[in-house]
Amino acid sequence: MPLIVCLHKCANYIPVHSFTGALNDVWEFTESYLLTVWQNRVYVYTTAAVLIAVCFTVNMLFKKKKMVDAVSPLLDKSVKNQKHSPEAEKVIHVSGVKVFYGSQTGTGKGFAKELAGDVIAQGIQCEVMDMKEYDPEDRLAEECTSKMICVFLVATYTDGQPTESAEWFCKWLEEASTDFRYGKTYLKGMRYAVFGLGNSVYVGHYNTVSKNIDKWLWMLSAARIMTRGEGDCNVVKSRHGSVQADFQAWKTKFLNRLQALAKGEKKACSGKCKKGSCKNKKKHKEEAEDSHSLAEKNNSEEELMESSSDAESSAEEEKSHGSVIDMEDLGNVMNRMKKAKVKTKPCSSTVLTYSLWYKLIGSHSGVKLCRWTKSMLRGRGGCYKHTFYGIESHRCMETTPSLACANKCVFCWRHHTNPVGTEWSWKMDPAEKIIQEAVENHKNMIRQFRGVPGVRPERFEEGLTVKHCALSLVGEPIMYPEINSFLRLLHQQNISSFLVTNAQFPEEIRSLVPVTQLYVSVDASTKDSLKKIDRPLFKDFWQRFLDSLRALGEKQQRTVYRLTLVKAWNVDELKAYADLIALGQPDFIEVKGVTYCGESSASSLTMANVPWHEEVIYFVQQLANLLPDYEIACEHEHSNCLLLAHHKFKVDGEWWTWIDYERFQELIQEYEESGGTKIFSAMDYMAKTPIWAIFGARERGFDPSDTRFQRKNKTKDISGC
Repeated sequence: MPLIVCLHKCANYIPVHSFTGALNDVWEFTESYLLTVWQNRVYVYTTAAVLIAVCFTVNMLFKKKKMVDAVSPLLDKSVKNQKHSPEAEKVIHVSGVKVFYGSQTGTGKGFAKELAGDVIAQGIQCEVMDMKEYDPEDRLAEECTSKMICVFLVATYTDGQPTESAEWFCKWLEEASTDFRYGKTYLKGMRYAVFGLGNSVYVGHYNTVSKNIDKWLWMLSAARIMTRGEGDCNVVKSRHGSVQADFQAWKTKFLNRLQALAKGEKKACSGKCKKGSCKNKKKHKEEAEDSHSLAEKNNSEEELMESSSDAESSAEEEKSHGSVIDMEDLGNVMNRMKKAKVKTKPCSSTVLTYSLWYKLIGSHSGVKLCRWTKSMLRGRGGCYKHTFYGIESHRCMETTPSLACANKCVFCWRHHTNPVGTEWSWKMDPAEKIIQEAVENHKNMIRQFRGVPGVRPERFEEGLTVKHCALSLVGEPIMYPEINSFLRLLHQQNISSFLVTNAQFPEEIRSLVPVTQLYVSVDASTKDSLKKIDRPLFKDFWQRFLDSLRALGEKQQRTVYRLTLVKAWNVDELKAYADLIALGQPDFIEVKGVTYCGESSASSLTMANVPWHEEVIYFVQQLANLLPDYEIACEHEHSNCLLLAHHKFKVDGEWWTWIDYERFQELIQEYEESGGTKIFSAMDYMAKTPIWAIFGARERGFDPSDTRFQRKNKTKDISGC
């Protein structure tokens, strides 16, 4: 019932004065109650605060109990695991030992097994490895982080050479120690010890192999854990009476050192060191320097030769401890000869070896085993010329009949240690002799790959027959007065010719007989930039440069411009490059990022000057937009290189940049037999380019029949070609 109606009815039955009195009583009571609460409000507030605090405390206690109950099982489990986990109790300083042996008679192998048994007896894992079955290129870098100790037990064989089983390991290690692509810190973190087996009767070769391995490992920043040991089979001079006793004495020291390393101990200090100077550290450094000095002394014994040039009067020594004399370093050699006033006989019949991979021929020529030759022997891909032109890299000989050059390019991979000059002033060797020794030395270097892990047998056999010759090793091949005779001899042996010139000898280019492919290096597009980059010796270098390009344009056979991009030096001259291309009208234009060849006092280039592959692609695309007769045809990502080809090599929408080498040999033979009257052109011996070599292909220029090898511990790829 509505409240108003109800009140109205009640009002009819209750007297007004009674209703009013009741309301007054309620109000008086309420007023009295509220007044009492107000007067005692402090107690009310205090009681409320206490109640709130109690509630909050009780609530927090319940939550904490739940959290403890939930975590307790996990804590109990973790504590139990820690009690039973060896890793929780100690840090592993030595994960194991790898014993590598290179043995001829079995003595080294026996020592390796004996050492392994003693190491295992100490509770340390040990593995014995025959060096012949171990590929250092694939696996040695792993030892930098494995916490393993590597032990090398190696014998020195005939004439100071490694045994057959250790031959590849030593060859690779020597090359890596002087190869800028690996770097000075390639094996940093690796720990090793070396024991050599030799005979002091052979004074000049006593324990040569163990000394070299020790030196090369140190040059790559590996750390020796103890002094190298030497076992002497000559009982008269053996320190302990026999090679076995020498090994036992060294083994005892090694096992003691291994125990200390396993406990995390450092080499004990005598306590007599002066403040801030540790004798042990000094001794370690002196041992390393002594080893390196010994190597340089051995190299210096082979540095005597006769030559002459307009070489610079001084060449600063490399600052790094990894610098060693290389075979083309004629400049330094000649300077040392002058200082020592050494007189020697002409070395026209002598091949001097300064490195396992580089050989001098006579007094002015050289031959080298290209890294791509080795790569293709092992099925790891060919060079950019394999991708662009179809050469078989494992059958290519890299050589030069003239180590001298008329330029001192800032990106020279020889760091300007070869002679320089503007005219021929050497005792000239005959072309027949140069080719004969070049081919023989090349074959000998190929033979050294017999049995190397990964080498394909069929390619090894093919590699013994030279099919291509890259006249681009170093220097200026066209300076050699008998260059035409040299080229004819190559063609007579069915060897194709790839000749590179630095565009400073235009008349020699004009008088050149046909070659399979003729290159001109176009390192800059303006006079100022060319002077800055190539640093030519000729005063009229720019006129010679332009005239050389015109001479190239007169050739009927395949011609190539070779552009080397140096970031911040020559990548902003597109229009000028286009003008130079119009001048010589080459068949092909190779554009390649500069290869950083390591730090050198002779050059200011750094890694910052090396363009990334995508930057090279962008440059080539911009250049192609200015060249209506050219188009990007091929790419070799690994060499940071692209190929622009003239449209005449694009037949029915397909590229024909490869070379028909058999057809070329037929054409050059007909040319020679006709006395030079039967001319042929580049179009007469072209071949179809495979799909994988075309720009834009998924393979990016890598032959799918091979397997690409990615080196460990490597960042930006600066390998070049």
